[in-house]
Amino acid sequence: MFSRQAVLRAARSAAPQRAIQAQARTYAAAASNEKVKAPVSLFGLDGTYATALYTAAVKTSSLEPTAKGVTSLANLLAKDPKLVGILEAPTLSAADKSAVVSELTKSAGVSGETVKNLLAALAENNRLGLLPGVCAKFGELMSAARGEVEMVVTSAQPLDNKTLNRLESAVSKSSYVGEGKKLKVKNQVNPDIIGGLIVEVGERTIDLSVSAKLAKMNKLLTDTL
Repeated sequence: MFSRQAVLRAARSAAPQRAIQAQARTYAAAASNEKVKAPVSLFGLDGTYATALYTAAVKTSSLEPTAKGVTSLANLLAKDPKLVGILEAPTLSAADKSAVVSELTKSAGVSGETVKNLLAALAENNRLGLLPGVCAKFGELMSAARGEVEMVVTSAQPLDNKTLNRLESAVSKSSYVGEGKKLKVKNQVNPDIIGGLIVEVGERTIDLSVSAKLAKMNKLLTDTL
């Protein structure tokens, strides 16, 4: 787990800031010279960094190792809320940022140069706070590259694996999923839907929730009266 004190302690033994700048320049050059087209277009500054990371990874034939490193970073951020606060701190000194990069690399077990260079570039440009968004958007790029279509199933209570597998099997055979595509299923819980399901596949939504049915019934009664 990260803390301000841990970062400052690590700063004393971290590499000089000029090493971070050198890594950032290497990363930027690899990304800018690559002519690889990303599988989907992303927007926002985090999308720009994610796309640059993707093209750099393709150029160096390290896409899967890079994806593994980004996933490790995303998991680390999800487990340690304090870490996100540290990344967003506007008062981090050069030594602090160097220490943060070092600790992130160590804690997430990152070994690939592309991910290390991404962290260095974010640190140099005072944008470490973008890291959660960069990880999420890089995940979107990888899903598109792998031919995955995300299916988000929202339920009032968590669904068991058997139910999710049945839904996955049914939807994968429908027109909602293109030929050669594979589903990536995610279950999220929202008690407000009361019961039933809301299934989102790509840009399509199937609302089978009790709350939706009640809303339609209320509208019908209101219009009638």
